[in-house]
Amino acid sequence: EVQLVESGGGMVQPGGSLRLSCAASGFTFKTYAMRWYRQAPGTEREWVATINDSGRSTIYADSVKARFTISRDNAKNTLYLEMNRLKPEDTARYYCQRSPSFSFWGQGTQVSVSS
Repeated sequence: EVQLVESGGGMVQPGGSLRLSCAASGFTFKTYAMRWYRQAPGTEREWVATINDSGRSTIYADSVKARFTISRDNAKNTLYLEMNRLKPEDTARYYCQRSPSFSFWGQGTQVSVSS
């Protein structure tokens, strides 16, 4: 069974940090690029970052560039998103996804940034 299980979200003050994880199973994780997305209430899901299969190449949305870092551990079948200098506008539910995408999404993990 293919699964994507996100974790690590929480409530943090502006300027704080969080590290999200995505445990992948049921497919050959190390052979696929992976992505993080987020969705705030009342908005469409937006792409945040992509990492290639080896982890050597990454790209970011302008809104998170220089604050977020996507990484992966292929030995652990796990994707990460290190988020620093968080802002209230980063508040959203965060999801990981394979590239190319599966037809389903995991449950996501909620990040709330507020003073």
